Amino acid sequence: MAHLAQRRPENVSGDFYVDSTCIDCDTCRWMAPAVFKDIGDQSAVYHQPDSDRERLQAMQALLACPTASIGTVEKPLDIKQVQQSFPISVAENVYHCGYHAENSFGAASYLIQRPEGNVLVDSPRFAPPLVKRIEEMGGIRYLFLTHRDDVADHQKFHDHFGCDRILHKDEINAGTRTVEIQLSGLEPVQLEPDLLIIPVPGHTRGHTVLLYNQKFLFTGDHLAWSDEKGHLIGFRYACWYSWTELLQSMKKLAEYSFEWVLPGHGRRYHGDRATMQQQMRHCIDWMQEIRD
Repeated sequence: MAHLAQRRPENVSGDFYVDSTCIDCDTCRWMAPAVFKDIGDQSAVYHQPDSDRERLQAMQALLACPTASIGTVEKPLDIKQVQQSFPISVAENVYHCGYHAENSFGAASYLIQRPEGNVLVDSPRFAPPLVKRIEEMGGIRYLFLTHRDDVADHQKFHDHFGCDRILHKDEINAGTRTVEIQLSGLEPVQLEPDLLIIPVPGHTRGHTVLLYNQKFLFTGDHLAWSDEKGHLIGFRYACWYSWTELLQSMKKLAEYSFEWVLPGHGRRYHGDRATMQQQMRHCIDWMQEIRD
């Protein structure tokens, strides 16, 4: 819970506020951009919600915040309705789970609802309201983990849903050694006809991305939209393995066709396939200008 006594002075007056425990993960700013922005290396409320939509987005950000750093002066009476809004529809049968985890530094996770079995992409917090909603939506068949940083409550989701977890062997550590499907090598893996796993070493050695239905690309920490740059980027200052390898992986990824980039960190991006190819070329050109 956020604490009013720790309310940041940068917040405008009103009901919603951010306290000083904020870790600057960016979650609230992309979930409710009309309400939150970055002020002094932490988030703050710069505009109080003045419509039902803005309030819903602010409340969703409150529940998603990994450190519970967002609060309201008045007790929110709509909390149960907001809980029911998760997972949040992104497009078609793809949903944003919310309930980001602090030990994943607020990374986003996604749910793909499929007749053949749902896929959870990276792990959110094991929050009871979210778990109940996922149960109602058909449970989880696979828990795809892009890399070691965003595994969060993977064990709890496995124990509850009996899902098979997927992670590259180069990402395995003491906390993930019991993962059921351990990938190896650099070749793509066709998990199901509509699910293609593509190894993209760079951010970490065993990072992988998931291409669903040749349309939705779940990119973990490999690729995201940057509002600051105005184009797709790789994370230069959060590249833990090799920038050179990241560039080569980006070139390989550019050979695929997709319409959505859904990252763990950074902003989503949607465009037609031609625009996406242009963006990928722009990203690669930008990366080639940067040296290790």
